[in-house]
Amino acid sequence: MGKGCITATKYFLFLFNLLFFVFGALILGFGLWILLDNKSFITVLQESSTTLKVGSYILIGVGSLSMLMGFLGCVGAIYEIRCLLGLYFTCLLLILIAQVTAAVLIYFQRDLLKHEMSSIVNKIIVNYTGQNSTTDRAWDYIQRTIQCCGWTGPSNWTENVLIKNTTQAMYPCSCRNESIPGTEMQKMGLCNSLASEWPVYTKGCISSVEDWFLNNSGVILGLCVGVAVIELLGMILSMCLCKRVHQEDYTKVPRY
Repeated sequence: MGKGCITATKYFLFLFNLLFFVFGALILGFGLWILLDNKSFITVLQESSTTLKVGSYILIGVGSLSMLMGFLGCVGAIYEIRCLLGLYFTCLLLILIAQVTAAVLIYFQRDLLKHEMSSIVNKIIVNYTGQNSTTDRAWDYIQRTIQCCGWTGPSNWTENVLIKNTTQAMYPCSCRNESIPGTEMQKMGLCNSLASEWPVYTKGCISSVEDWFLNNSGVILGLCVGVAVIELLGMILSMCLCKRVHQEDYTKVPRY
């Protein structure tokens, strides 16, 4: 009966560590996406915000460590190595504490992050030249795709350096409202307006971007909760197996 319980615990622990490895790979992939993406709002923030870069590196680190711990947990469970199971439990506990700490910090810093986001976007709009830079292309892509103009509205663009210092009526081409008849649409840069009122979208991008972040934060939260549950189960099973394994048997470990 005792041997059968050990075998069941061992294979349950192996299964949970396999899931832990998969969730770690998903977190790693999400961190890499944030770091390498160049066609979304992430790109706009990356070049001006160190917080986002640090966050992406943390996700990559946590994902990599989770994959490593999943692998070690599988090996420790299958070959019943007590020291490896103890190391696995300790590392899982440290990862869980780090995740809870990061979640608490993000929650209490959310207003600061929102203010930082607004400052970054306003700075991009003021300095926008349409000269094909990464942030200019990313912001044009956002305005075209979401069908919005400026951060809180088109009035943000009146602070743009080029628009303020020209005698012509100019507006950002990516804000162009397709439903308003006029000249041929351009994807980026500044366009001449034929009327005193700009033929642009009247909605600001802040609401759509916040919705985008909320939708993606749900994915992140779901991944983190899933990993945390698997971590707790892994910790419980590893301790149970560690208590039942009274002596190391290294003859089970394959030699290469």
